[in-house]
Amino acid sequence: MSAVTGERAAELAPPRSATGFLTSPWLTIRVRIALGLIFVAAALPKIVDPPSFAHAVYNYRILPGSLVNLVALTLPWLELLSGLALVLGVLRRAATAVIGALLLVFLAGIGLNLARGNPIDCGCFDPKSAGKSRDERLSDMRFVLLRDVGMLFLVAQSLAAARREED
Repeated sequence: MSAVTGERAAELAPPRSATGFLTSPWLTIRVRIALGLIFVAAALPKIVDPPSFAHAVYNYRILPGSLVNLVALTLPWLELLSGLALVLGVLRRAATAVIGALLLVFLAGIGLNLARGNPIDCGCFDPKSAGKSRDERLSDMRFVLLRDVGMLFLVAQSLAAARREED
């Protein structure tokens, strides 16, 4: 066995406070990998089937028709690249900020349609319509809002850890 000293011992020691744990490298690495994998998994079906994703984007009834295809073609690649950056540990802060911004946009779009009573399939992981009833889709939208808020907490943890790393 080798002795652990100095800074390495401080990294391996359990954090002394809740803030210390929430911004610990141990947790931060896992949060970043989880967020990255979620966004990679969400991007792949959209990249494979752009017309289905364009249909999902159109159903939000937020964007002008001329932007639907552009968003359907670029958004999945942004999700994929941001997710891969987090998984690979490159451009971590920028990738986390992009994912946070995307989540805010998704929350706004789904929340707006929920408020309108417009039952949509979010197109989050599988852009193909599942053929659910109106009530099932509205219920799914509520769940998606909660899920995305939960992911925003992961983004906040990652950004707080990045700020602590800078100090």
